[in-house]
Amino acid sequence: MPPIQPVLEGGKAVVSHLFYYQLAVLALVGLFVLLHVTGSKPGLLAPPIPARPKRKRSTAPQPLAGLTHRPPCALCEQETVHPNPPAPVPPAPMPPTNRRPRTVDTSRHFCPHTDCDYRGWLGRNNLRANGHPSGGPWRQFQCTACDGYFPEHHGTIFHGKQAAVELVVRVVACLAEGLGIRATARVFEVNANTVLHWLVEAAEQLRAFSAYFLCDLHLEQLQLDELYAVLRDLKTGEISEDEAIKRLKRSPSWVWTAMDPTSKLLVVVDIGSHTLAMAQRVVHQVVQMLAPGCVPLFLTDGFKAYTTALLTHFGQWVQPARQQTAGPMPKPRWIPLPELLYAQVVKSYRRRRIVGVTHRVVFGTQLAIEQVLARWGWRINTAFVERLNLDIRQCVAAIGRRVNTLCQGEAGVRDQLALFQVYHNFVLPHASLRQPLLIPESTNRWGSVQLWRPCTPAMAAGLTDHVWSLKEVLGYRVPPWPQAQMA
Repeated sequence: MPPIQPVLEGGKAVVSHLFYYQLAVLALVGLFVLLHVTGSKPGLLAPPIPARPKRKRSTAPQPLAGLTHRPPCALCEQETVHPNPPAPVPPAPMPPTNRRPRTVDTSRHFCPHTDCDYRGWLGRNNLRANGHPSGGPWRQFQCTACDGYFPEHHGTIFHGKQAAVELVVRVVACLAEGLGIRATARVFEVNANTVLHWLVEAAEQLRAFSAYFLCDLHLEQLQLDELYAVLRDLKTGEISEDEAIKRLKRSPSWVWTAMDPTSKLLVVVDIGSHTLAMAQRVVHQVVQMLAPGCVPLFLTDGFKAYTTALLTHFGQWVQPARQQTAGPMPKPRWIPLPELLYAQVVKSYRRRRIVGVTHRVVFGTQLAIEQVLARWGWRINTAFVERLNLDIRQCVAAIGRRVNTLCQGEAGVRDQLALFQVYHNFVLPHASLRQPLLIPESTNRWGSVQLWRPCTPAMAAGLTDHVWSLKEVLGYRVPPWPQAQMA
């Protein structure tokens, strides 16, 4: 192309119009080349460049390298500052006398007098029956060590009450079966405040009953879960269903449970907020009931606080090896025990419906967990504790859905949960735990025979050998400290 010569007009250089035509031709050639390279057609826009997808952060727990400090637990720190005093040394049994053999069993009773050396000890041959004072229904006992007298129902809910024993038992039984306090009062024609007072007294005794029997447990696995509870002071005004669900999820009160799926034993039940501190408290109670050195398999939902709580109570200090020949020694690390096995069942929800379930191994290995569960033909699941949550909602009036029997505070719910725990473990037989009889036993009903032996979770766990009645539980005198041999 020949060079373009500027044209002089009036002494000024002016660019020719041919220069602009050449620039336009070059622009068109460049446009066609660009369209050919990008694969686009004339008249259409170039395809957008796909955006690079964002990398999703994995929710699976990473291998724990150890912590430089042990996670704090309020109950552990309290025990460190104020340790529990050891149980006193049991006194020697009283020598037998030359009197006639005793016909009244006193093995379940103990002297309650504080100045007696035999106070709180069972089976020391220091008690003898002394008849029924004034022809009353309760027998009187005498302690030969301190010459003190006390009734056989001392320290139970029946002590100091004018009401009939059967009435108190039936009222408490209705509360254990899920009937509300006011409804129970209407059925038995008793004041509602009286029913509430009996419930508080029964709960105090039953908490001591559970603490006395649920100790030194040898368990192979535990399932933990929590369900929300509504208190009366939180239920204000009429709201929509969606807003009610949101408010329930934000409820500060949750019922925490820990059970053994093999024996259906309810080990721990408590109420509190949905926080790490409450998870630490529940796991601490579990540790107090387990036998020394017992580390069961733990199965929970995806709540992250369980990981920290289990690591706190089932961990140990380990000194890492030196990575370099020179320099300071690495700090000790708090890591889980080698025998600790823990897995989570993580559920995905969409519009309040389960759309997916994944299993996550946190501590231990998948193979070790499957070997523990293979004995019963199970897989990683929390179905048993979730079924227990349904029983709690049906048998505890204050925890049921859409009920008008809500409690004013957590103390009222805790009393009903204490009653449910003992009723579930010792009184109520479970059909899945029944045992076949070697020899069928005849019954008094139309010549039928009994083929199965009823069994409760306490019997399946080896804590007792018979099904307790609620009257027997309420009339049991709980010793103030553990005994070497329980009668």
